[in-house]
Amino acid sequence: MATGRTHRPATRSRGIPEATVARLPLYLRALTALSERSVPTVSSEELAAAAGVNSAKLRKDFSYLGSYGTRGVGYDVEYLVYQISRELGLTQDWPVVIVGIGNLGAALANYGGFASRGFRVAALIDADPAMAGKPVAGIPVQHTDELEQIIEDNGVSIGVIATPAGAAQQVCDRLVAAGVTSILNFAPTVLSVPDGVDVRKVDLSIELQILAFHEQRKAGEEATPNGAGPVAASRNESTDQGPDGDVPAVMPA
Repeated sequence: MATGRTHRPATRSRGIPEATVARLPLYLRALTALSERSVPTVSSEELAAAAGVNSAKLRKDFSYLGSYGTRGVGYDVEYLVYQISRELGLTQDWPVVIVGIGNLGAALANYGGFASRGFRVAALIDADPAMAGKPVAGIPVQHTDELEQIIEDNGVSIGVIATPAGAAQQVCDRLVAAGVTSILNFAPTVLSVPDGVDVRKVDLSIELQILAFHEQRKAGEEATPNGAGPVAASRNESTDQGPDGDVPAVMPA
């Protein structure tokens, strides 16, 4: 069985844009749902709507995969599932370690979607000695003293950090030094990593803040349905306009 250490997906070598790579899981999720309903083919419009993108962008994305569909028929669902899974590297086994088995780490360990998507939780690691040996999702928790050996023994290249913010960078440094080259970071902090290491950050509080921004804006629009309220006035009076004549939106970084 292949592991993440010995086999990597070919997206970068084939020149697929990062924006397209980010949308491939959305297509795969929609296609998997169609497959589970035994739908044999799907049009670009139907699939784009299910994935939340426009059909022209979907067709462009699929052109990078060499998949163009059949006029009047659409795309073969099962073949696209295979094609995208292969491109994302999901047709092989990816051992993953989760570091930090608090409430969030335990929830991640219990998530049933890892195995069905090509990921195997190889180990759960925590710094609390009292946690050592305790089973979470049927996997005994191991102490952080064993981290490097665990990574070597399991050929791990993907690490998940679910520790408090203050411990995240040290854990990250140890993961990288042990050979981990991809990190999914749930800790509320920015990690510093060397070139060649990929980090994806998941910050639930930032996502909620962005939603709060939109809720506040919608509330303001409802209060001033004709656009004559203070927000509209300040927009009209502002001289700090973007290239299209609109005030640039301010969003959390």
